Amino acid sequence: MRFGILGPLDIRTDDGDPIDPGGPRPRALLTLLLLDAGRPVATERLIDGLYGAEPPADAAGALQSQISRLRRRLVPHTRIEAGPAGYRIGVPADRVDAHRFERLAREGREALAAGDFRGAADRLRAALALWRGPALPDLPGAHADTARLEELRLAAVQDRIEADLASEGGPELIPELRSLLAAHPLSERLYGQLMRALHAGGRPAEALAVYEEARRTLADELGADPSPELAALHLELLRGAAPGRPRPRLPAQLTRFVGRDAELARIPALLADARLVTLTGPGGAGKTRLAIEAARARADAYLVELAPLTDGARIPYAILAALGIREGLRNATTDVSGRLLAALEDRELLLVLDNCEHLVEDAARVAGLLLGCCPGVRVLATSREALGITGEVLVPVPALAPEPAGRLFLERARAVRPGFDGHARVADICRALDGLPLAIELAAARLRTLDPQELADRLDDRFRLLSRGDRTKAPRHRTLRAVVEWSWDLLDAEERELAGRLTVFSGGATVDAVEAVCGVPYPEDLLVSLVEKSFLEVSGGRYRMLETIRAFAAEHVTGGSSLRDAHAAHYLGLAERAEPFVRGGGQLPWLARLAAEHANLDAALRHLTRGNTSDALRLMAALSWFWRLRGLHGEQVPPARALLAAVGDEPPEGLTEEYALCTMNTITGRGDDPAEPGRIARVAELMRALDAPLRLPFTMVLWALTGGPLFSDDEKLRAVRAGDDPWGRALLDVGIAYQAQFTGRPADAEAAFTRALEGFQATGDRWGMANCLDPLGAFAAGRGDHERALTLLDEGLAHVRELRAPEETADLLRTRATVLLHRGDVEDAVAHFERSAALARSTGAPDKVAAARRGLGDAARLSGDTARARVHYEEALHTCAANWFSASETARILIGLGRTAAAEGRAEEARDWFGQAAALAADGPGVLELAEAAEALASVAGTAERAAVLLGAGAGLRGAVPGGDPDVVRTEREVRARLAPAAYDAAFERGRRLRSAAVSER
Repeated sequence: MRFGILGPLDIRTDDGDPIDPGGPRPRALLTLLLLDAGRPVATERLIDGLYGAEPPADAAGALQSQISRLRRRLVPHTRIEAGPAGYRIGVPADRVDAHRFERLAREGREALAAGDFRGAADRLRAALALWRGPALPDLPGAHADTARLEELRLAAVQDRIEADLASEGGPELIPELRSLLAAHPLSERLYGQLMRALHAGGRPAEALAVYEEARRTLADELGADPSPELAALHLELLRGAAPGRPRPRLPAQLTRFVGRDAELARIPALLADARLVTLTGPGGAGKTRLAIEAARARADAYLVELAPLTDGARIPYAILAALGIREGLRNATTDVSGRLLAALEDRELLLVLDNCEHLVEDAARVAGLLLGCCPGVRVLATSREALGITGEVLVPVPALAPEPAGRLFLERARAVRPGFDGHARVADICRALDGLPLAIELAAARLRTLDPQELADRLDDRFRLLSRGDRTKAPRHRTLRAVVEWSWDLLDAEERELAGRLTVFSGGATVDAVEAVCGVPYPEDLLVSLVEKSFLEVSGGRYRMLETIRAFAAEHVTGGSSLRDAHAAHYLGLAERAEPFVRGGGQLPWLARLAAEHANLDAALRHLTRGNTSDALRLMAALSWFWRLRGLHGEQVPPARALLAAVGDEPPEGLTEEYALCTMNTITGRGDDPAEPGRIARVAELMRALDAPLRLPFTMVLWALTGGPLFSDDEKLRAVRAGDDPWGRALLDVGIAYQAQFTGRPADAEAAFTRALEGFQATGDRWGMANCLDPLGAFAAGRGDHERALTLLDEGLAHVRELRAPEETADLLRTRATVLLHRGDVEDAVAHFERSAALARSTGAPDKVAAARRGLGDAARLSGDTARARVHYEEALHTCAANWFSASETARILIGLGRTAAAEGRAEEARDWFGQAAALAADGPGVLELAEAAEALASVAGTAERAAVLLGAGAGLRGAVPGGDPDVVRTEREVRARLAPAAYDAAFERGRRLRSAAVSER
């Protein structure tokens, strides 16, 4: 599909057929999504764009409804995906005219700077042809976006005119230029272009008159004189000389610039307000290229390369040479600084001082002198540390984000391997190289002899691998090692010592951690110095070293083994200190702290597994609940298996509980590991052997998730004795509640969940409260009280969203979706099921993915779309994991397939599906699925009496009549219509007394 927003919203399929997105709101919503095509758009931005200063009371719900309507309009051509960062439309940027326009305009400007005037004109005309009217007319409140696009359009028009003038154009441009000047009377560039066009058309007197017009207008409106460039053009025309093509002051580039859109947009705006802007960042980040691209839009920009200089006294000479001033002026002094000031005191221009770091003090002195004495001069500097001048504005140049890093790799790879269209390891390569453009370009060049898999596998030795670069570059930019070595040589001895020690950290460190692990008291000043020299990054109080720099610095560290021991000891202490707090009211900051230290904790666990397995067991145990809350369990399976192998078959003395937790962490529940049943049996044996209160009461939750229903026998109840621990006592009530629910005692279950909720509320634990509110909401829904159910579930969702717990969020969304579906809100229910499936998929929980897909099947079936329902059920059956609770989920999926067959008039097939479900449920951990099977069989029973018996059996098994389930309500209504009340009641009562095994009889 192709989308147009440069004019009225226009959507076309690849065949050219138009698509109507709907009314004003859907059109505005689609425009907002297309402005960031391919990237997520925050919910807040969408709400603001749709509703402005007066959003509705339930703005999030209103937005979700609009998204759902728009999805239906675009299916099957385009998908709108929901994620943690917002909503994303799955459209490549180049399919949207605005993004295509920006790309073509940028390529045209680059061609113009390189002297390819015909190519520039072609690209710019193609860009401007995409405009069909004013930008974004369907998004009236987007003033900033509209203004930006209109400014880009005007710049593209001026660039195209520049290309035409340089290609011997002239007279034919005059009417257009006069029209543009009428709309933009303060544009000196347009005045200059009109003067050149008039001169080329043989009308020099008119060209001189235009200059006078410009002078008067600028004086009247701005109180300013024409720029030196416009005055110089006027002087050329007075002398009768033909105005020549502008001499390029910036070097033409041999490759296309990729990424850095945000910085490219920001730098010109900063230079409009500030006179010194410095781009800072590590070597290889692309500061020079970014500075050249940012300066290219200005006709008055000059590049001054400082890298070749070894003496700061030569900086003024380098500037004079860049300006083309080779000889002294007649009235200049012999002092080079005086000559420089005399040359620049009346000029307006931009100096790009490139690579200042090795002469930073001298560069700062010269820049300060120029800025103080030459008010028309602006400086754009690149340096690995700031110049440190008052008024300096810093623009950090970080690593490239994954998407532009991948584009850069592909762009450069195709130069050495034509036709290369990507590989699954490209993202890994870019990530391993920290998104550093130089490193990515060097790596892409190696595809001449290596395939991407080989390249990715060899990046552990990155400095040897990336050792052949562009021969035309300065030696320090030819190899990755040379780039980092240049920075290393700029450090003093203390800075190098600390930099080497910092390599022990993975993912950064706080000041306290640096002091504790590195043995450097009060390291703040040294850390700040390393940040200023772009050797470290700092954010949120954490200091982080790029992996490329870390690999280099690690070659220079001493005492590595003792350093790793200190690192592991520090993070073991942190994990054990945090563990009780992640189960209480203060859990959010502690969870955030553990999340920030995730890489360091993993590194500590690996180190301890190799040398101190007892401490490794302690660390894994302390982290297990954090992993579960944050959906990280799947990635911890390999280290857990490695630790279990290192420890052996028996737990160390006093660490049985920790050993059991380690074994639980090896279990995936996917049914693809033949050793897992043995591990589950081993955990059961260990848990039965525990004869004291658990030190870590969450052990029982993890055992329930890996081994079976919570507290299914008295031994487990004894094992969870919590003493005075309120969290453990509340958890005990949860176990009692599930035991009651699984055995068909809903009143007892609801009472126990309510007690547990009160217990968790006393502790402030959000996980506990959410996991009580979920079943309590389901109980309310079962009674048909949908509003109460949604209130409870929304409260639970608020808790798990605060926790950023993806699995629990998926569970609550699925329960809420079921309530919405039973209430009749099919569209919202589908959106909830889809979000639940996406979250479950992201955490590697196939059983939860299957449950959400089953919900989508229910929604399609209840809407009458049985074909789609069958697809969802079959996908759910395929996805369902073979663990202890997948039998229950599988039974429900089979019931869904049976109800689909019944809806299509195939009653015998339906009975077969329901019979399979009943047989499977009879071996399950509880009676609820068997009750559902009985109620499903009632819908296809041969007689009304048999149907009533089965409905009674379902009610008897679950301990209640499911008044909120539309399938059961419909069956009951149909059966009552076929039986006298007394006959129905008698048959129903016989069913209540049926044994479970009798349900599957047909």
